[in-house]
Amino acid sequence: MQALLDGNARFAKHQLTSCSNDLALLKQNTVAKQEPFAAVLSCADSRVPVELVFDQSIGQLFVTRVAGNIASPDIIASLEYGAAVLGTKAILVLGHANCGAVKAAMAGKAVPGQISALYAPIQPAVEAAGGNLEAAIKANAKNQANLLATASPVLAGLIQQGNLKVAAGYYALDTGTVTLL
Repeated sequence: MQALLDGNARFAKHQLTSCSNDLALLKQNTVAKQEPFAAVLSCADSRVPVELVFDQSIGQLFVTRVAGNIASPDIIASLEYGAAVLGTKAILVLGHANCGAVKAAMAGKAVPGQISALYAPIQPAVEAAGGNLEAAIKANAKNQANLLATASPVLAGLIQQGNLKVAAGYYALDTGTVTLL
């Protein structure tokens, strides 16, 4: 978690170091295998470029993205792979300011296609937040992190062994800073 937060501090101060990495060398070193140190479950929102937000480059983060940063079965399976097979030591569920998925779940209006499938996993956070969008976003990130830590026997076992930490965070779009919740 500290390496993620250190990278975010560099990002927020406009002092990125990942851009100076030799990308050709990084690509070459990750062709045969990947060894990310952390995983991030982020919203699919285009304003949350995970690798940039944490000043990380190729092969350093195992990123899963879905609107509302919800821990669906596919996402959980992916993060289990990251932790159990690739050896990530930390998973951060990253909510962000002005999240459209949480806003839509709060409104509860009819939407086309399968968009409303996102509402149910977010609803407990909406109910707990009393109409406050930021509180709902933060509660959702915490709920999803708790779900990862408890609903997956694989992740729960790694946590119990001291080999994995799961946390929730909040990304402020205006400042670029991430805070742990």
